[in-house]
Amino acid sequence: MTDKQILIIEDEKPIAEILAYGFKKEGFSVRCVYTGSDGLTAARDNRPDIVLLDWMLPDLSGVDVCRMLTESYNIPIAMLTARSNIDDKLYGLETGADDYITKPFDLREVIARVKTILRRYEKVSGIHSTPSSLLYMEDLIISEKEWTVTQNNVRIELTPKEFELLYFFASHPKQVFTRSQLLDQIWGYDFEGDTRTVDIHVQRLRKKTELGNALVTVFGVGYKYEPTK
Repeated sequence: MTDKQILIIEDEKPIAEILAYGFKKEGFSVRCVYTGSDGLTAARDNRPDIVLLDWMLPDLSGVDVCRMLTESYNIPIAMLTARSNIDDKLYGLETGADDYITKPFDLREVIARVKTILRRYEKVSGIHSTPSSLLYMEDLIISEKEWTVTQNNVRIELTPKEFELLYFFASHPKQVFTRSQLLDQIWGYDFEGDTRTVDIHVQRLRKKTELGNALVTVFGVGYKYEPTK
């Protein structure tokens, strides 16, 4: 993996330098910035393959930066923070982060988890780059190739994980999946988040797409997509 660009947004320069050193040894092109506003500018100008984002920044919260990035770009984001309780993790993931790495960290683990995120995105991008028909889900039109969702000719803005989850449900109508199965399919088997991550994303999909009656909660098990049309 020698052609990937990583943007590191970390205000503690010694930590940023350690991360940069490790990723450069792995063949990454590395750019480090030390504020949230500089991170947003660097993401806009350079379009990195992945962002490693600190939660605590001197100007903007890392969570706010994550939200703004996911609203504008399809770039995977790994949050890096000293906050370790599950509520903070869920909050970070809810804003669109793909993974959550706590400090202190082992550099080898950070690199391994970044590579895992990139492999998942490459797999999804490979699916969406091939010619295929549109998927229809109630009033939604899901374009695999363009990675877009429209409803009544209006585009619905989804985070990458929301899109992947919606696409997965649309591809497996009437099949029941446990929360753990959905975590494995969408976030990866090595994801360390809580199963409530799935609940949060399902709730957000219901709100954004008006799929309340079609995304069914199977009590004591998980979720399924039950077509109503």
